[in-house]
Amino acid sequence: MTPTKPELLTGWLPKQSWYVGDTEAPELVKAGGFRLDDPEGAVGIEFMVVVDATAQPPVAYPVPMGYRGAVLEGVPDEALIGTSEHGVLGTRWIYDGVHDPVVMAQLHALLRGETEPQHQSRSDTPDPTVAVHGIGPGDAFDVQVNRVPRPEEVAQSSSGRLVAGWARPNGTTARGVLADLVERRIVSLGHEAR
Repeated sequence: MTPTKPELLTGWLPKQSWYVGDTEAPELVKAGGFRLDDPEGAVGIEFMVVVDATAQPPVAYPVPMGYRGAVLEGVPDEALIGTSEHGVLGTRWIYDGVHDPVVMAQLHALLRGETEPQHQSRSDTPDPTVAVHGIGPGDAFDVQVNRVPRPEEVAQSSSGRLVAGWARPNGTTARGVLADLVERRIVSLGHEAR
């Protein structure tokens, strides 16, 4: 793909409110991730982990992405990571997965134990390094992506957590909670009692 996903993320990531780097031009290295299958076959789904090698210590950013053959309507402007040209499929619109309903539905299905993570670069190959700790109930919970995971969080993991690893620039590896289920907040539209 041209430009590559890390190249697109280099321009997009520093504009995000959760970016913790101190430079507008991070040096991003693809460090891990996995894919999920869209049951309809229309949206490419990848959960990529990139590491900013300019930060000290280096910082990992998990970014769920949806690859689409057309513009996704009804999402904020910052949801579009960018467009890229695929040699066979043509122009792909790449979206931040937290704004893509197909990506979020498949992450939710993964955390409910209804789908299986796939290897990032091998077709039809499950990825056994990606783990879901405890299958969470579906309807009362939303998926929350941990934008800057800390490796030490794995030991504290409870039910409904997605744990995966990534490589650091020095060759060592880490694992952390990339996403988890959080209780859905219900907002009342009624008037406050006086």
